[in-house]
Amino acid sequence: MAGSGVLEVHLVDAKGLAGNDFLGKIDPYVVVQYRSQERKSSVARDQGKNPSWNEVFKFQINSTAATGQHKLFLRLMDRDTFSRDDLLGEATIDVTDLISLGMEHGTWQMSESKHRVVLADKTYHGEIRVGLTFTAAAKPQDHGKQVGGWAHSFRQ
Repeated sequence: MAGSGVLEVHLVDAKGLAGNDFLGKIDPYVVVQYRSQERKSSVARDQGKNPSWNEVFKFQINSTAATGQHKLFLRLMDRDTFSRDDLLGEATIDVTDLISLGMEHGTWQMSESKHRVVLADKTYHGEIRVGLTFTAAAKPQDHGKQVGGWAHSFRQ
């Protein structure tokens, strides 16, 4: 189903994150990625393994492929001051159905739900809570209905 719109990602919080910092202290943040678009949350300083963000990110969706899979990737990172930021784990959310239902109904919402945070070997490293909303862009035929008249009314 071709179309376009806006995907809103409500990043709520995470629980039970496993940190490998030698001090046992983690400052987590999330990199949310949809295809080539990337958004970064704030760093939840001193919140450790159960951080809360409550932030909303918007992604432009252009769905040209009828059979395209739409996946949202969430990479949980630990902000390190003196070394490279560590990967705490990642979660993948398939938003294909959300987008097609949104195209059909104009807007569609997936209430906040928990997603597993895993490492590459699929070991469980906590969970992240995310809410999603997709709003379809107005169809091209909806534009231009009010146009006409205005451009001419000011000319003498």
